[in-house]
Amino acid sequence: MTNTVSYKVIDGIAIISIDNPPVNVMDLQTRTLLIEAVNEFNADPGAAAAVLLCAGRTFISGADISEFDQLPFRDPWLPEVVQTIEDAGKPIVAAIHGAALGGGLEVAMGCHFRCAAGDARLGMPEVTLGLLPGASGTQRLPRLIGVRRALDMMLTGKPVTARDALEYGLIDCIIDEDLQQGAIGFARRILEHQQAGKRLSRVEMSSSDAGPGVFSEYRRWIEKNAAGFFAPEKIIQCVEAAVELPYHEALEVEAELFLQCLDSDHSRAQRYLFFAERETARVADVPKETPCRDINTVAIIGGGTMGCGIAMNFLQANIPVTMLEVDRSGLDKAMQTIRRNYADRVSKGRLDQARMDRCLELLQGSTEYDDISDADLVIEAVFENMSVKKQVFTRLDRVCKPGAILATNTSTLDINVIAGFTNRPGDVIGLHFFAPANVMPLLEIVRAGETAKDVIATAFKLAKTIRKIGVLVGVCFGFVGNRMFMPYVREAEYMMLEGIAAERIDRVACDWGMAMGPHAVTDLSGQDVFFKINDEWQQKPVDPAYFRICRVLYEQGRYGQKTGAGKYLYEGRKAIADPEVAELARVEAGKLGIQQRQISDDEILKRMLYAMINEGALILEEGIALRPGDIDVIFANGYGLPRYRGGPMFHADLVGPARVYEDICKFRQRYGDRYWTPAPLLQQLAEEGSTFLEWSGQRS
Repeated sequence: MTNTVSYKVIDGIAIISIDNPPVNVMDLQTRTLLIEAVNEFNADPGAAAAVLLCAGRTFISGADISEFDQLPFRDPWLPEVVQTIEDAGKPIVAAIHGAALGGGLEVAMGCHFRCAAGDARLGMPEVTLGLLPGASGTQRLPRLIGVRRALDMMLTGKPVTARDALEYGLIDCIIDEDLQQGAIGFARRILEHQQAGKRLSRVEMSSSDAGPGVFSEYRRWIEKNAAGFFAPEKIIQCVEAAVELPYHEALEVEAELFLQCLDSDHSRAQRYLFFAERETARVADVPKETPCRDINTVAIIGGGTMGCGIAMNFLQANIPVTMLEVDRSGLDKAMQTIRRNYADRVSKGRLDQARMDRCLELLQGSTEYDDISDADLVIEAVFENMSVKKQVFTRLDRVCKPGAILATNTSTLDINVIAGFTNRPGDVIGLHFFAPANVMPLLEIVRAGETAKDVIATAFKLAKTIRKIGVLVGVCFGFVGNRMFMPYVREAEYMMLEGIAAERIDRVACDWGMAMGPHAVTDLSGQDVFFKINDEWQQKPVDPAYFRICRVLYEQGRYGQKTGAGKYLYEGRKAIADPEVAELARVEAGKLGIQQRQISDDEILKRMLYAMINEGALILEEGIALRPGDIDVIFANGYGLPRYRGGPMFHADLVGPARVYEDICKFRQRYGDRYWTPAPLLQQLAEEGSTFLEWSGQRS
């Protein structure tokens, strides 16, 4: 095994270097060797100070997350490493480049001084994993930069720049020259001036910015920005302990609360998603070395809301875009929409004017297909209608250059049929963006029957370029996300026919953690949109109750927010319960012979979630999704499912597939086989006492 830590002395300054590619995580070997190196430095009379730095592209990126499921922790655990560094009898300077995150920043704060390259980033992202900084970070950071700034960093998980870190006092200087040489020079200066570094465990906690009400203020922030999450409140409790207790007593509080977070279902879910999101690009028959096509120019067909949002992704990645519309009026409207979207971001301080101007310089419009003949990638974002798609792809086949990738943003239609409208089906792929396309992080990459492997590889590379999480899915109605979302909404609608108010169903969903309830979602997207999607679906269930409420609302012109009335009434965006809709549901139920009855909140939730889970099991059996983790990534990033729930398939594993199967069998007894026949895979897992994750591991 290669040593990950080295020690040498250059003219009286020790260089302790960590080289644990790819991102220098603090695994067991590195922790052990780092302590040995610090002890060697302590005992070395030829070294008056030390510089701690890292090889490769980054400083220490954090702890080894894979060890968090291997309790008890193997010594030396990270808090011991940090304290060993601080206890060194001679000064140690952390020299940071790339990112110093989580455990990496805690190691740096164990050092007596910190310097950083100008492009370095420093942060405490543990909250994104359902954790808190557990190697003294909740105690050291507020001592170094104050309570408010420490809470801001730990509760958001967002890193700060080197410039901000210098302003905060998180680092002592920025080094613009060679980092090692600059850090050695800095070490010599502190020796020359006999400058005492900070040993943060001995620093008295300042309460100057922790006056009355500060912790209540941050708890209100949690209610608004992180409601339902477990870790944020524990982070606040740790900082309260830092203010109120001696260091070592507060450190015990941190250790206890860290273990509570680690043992929570929330952290298990968030850590699961962390790894699942990194797994999505692994496709067995599309290896990493698959060559990619060059994408230097992009054309978007259709300047509606979706097309404009898609265009903005590429403009922000400095890729020129041509927007194609059928006429000048539509084109002008599209260009104005993009300009207005950018101007709105500038007015809110999310974008500077120069960046907006640069994006708009990369945008041009046209009403002629010949103007996109040289585009490397064309994305169609027109109406969700197969005859319209046929017209578009027939023309693209004629005008686009050989090797151009022809993509469709369809959310439900058969891409094999769309590819058949061309003489180059290998170049056709689905790129399904989620609204708003310039904000939502998910991109379903839909592989048609003849899609070339290099097209798939290019799509994944492109997703990374435009900062999306790409997930490969197969062709079926709705692919993965919408195919599973439809049963969720189906059950929500059917329960309205059974006499359950839309607002109660939505409340149950939101109490569980969904960003919006199913009825609010359909009103936001539009009852007309859901009606047309189902109307276009050739294999939809032969069931007069299927999306009956949606159909009636569509026929009445109650499309949702856009018309001021749908399943709710609207004052602006504020939804108001409408007794007329409850009456409408009662009348329609009578026509259908559906009995209205009392339903518990528990059943409401199970009906919606288990309908999704059962559909997900079918999707996995059919190979439409490669892994249960891919399904969960889709729902966490495209459908407002809370990260602390992990996703529908993770939730099934948490509950236990056997229990899910048992409840689905009960629903089948009440409602019949049409929707509640258990998926064979779910039945198999229930009988074996296994989980979706275990099943996936056996196949990989």
